[in-house]
Amino acid sequence: MHKPPHILIVEDDSEIGLLIKRHFVANEFKVTLAQDGAEMDRLLASNRVDLILLDLMLPGEDGISICRRLRATSAVPIIIVSAKNEDIDRVVGLEVGADDYVPKPFNPRELIARVRALFRRMELCTRSAQPPTGKLYFEGWCMDCRSRSLHNSEGALVSVTPAEFNLLLVLVERNGRVLSREQLVELTLGQFGATNGRNIDILVSRLRSKLDAGGAVYQFIRTVRAGGYEFVATVERDEVEV
Repeated sequence: MHKPPHILIVEDDSEIGLLIKRHFVANEFKVTLAQDGAEMDRLLASNRVDLILLDLMLPGEDGISICRRLRATSAVPIIIVSAKNEDIDRVVGLEVGADDYVPKPFNPRELIARVRALFRRMELCTRSAQPPTGKLYFEGWCMDCRSRSLHNSEGALVSVTPAEFNLLLVLVERNGRVLSREQLVELTLGQFGATNGRNIDILVSRLRSKLDAGGAVYQFIRTVRAGGYEFVATVERDEVEV
């Protein structure tokens, strides 16, 4: 018998938590509530959880700290649901590893639709071909697909988040092609925050900042008006057999 997806809602407002739970249960999800990070940890220790809906403003440890801590050891999907809706809040949430960011107030149907879309993309990722394991070189830079690390032209390690590496890999592998925001969302399978066009723009901005800081002589990622983005450097590949 197929088990329903298990959603863990980390929300200190009991009324909001119960409202979200009611809608998800009505749509055949299993739902567990936690009011803070400590309760979340106890539940995760003894339960399989398929996705976490995480508030930012929590008593004790805040949502950003919780998300960062979870990402250090777990790939469980995380959607931040928060009343904080400034661009900086969204950027920070994605930077620390959230897969999506939904501002309050929200339409429960939209939240459920986003959860289902994320599960679909995860299933597609599972069915897709094995990810590359070799190295990609451009203008002296090196992307190591196996270790998921990026080194600049001087050999120094450039710190990138999983979201940034994932998006950069898609662009580098398709250098010279203009990719729309919608294509980038599909090609990244919605992982690591690349769940909509606005999130793509945020990640591109962060990548440009890090690539420039690494000593790039020009911007590698070109914006194409009404088109999307294009990685413009020549890329060489060093494949590794597995």
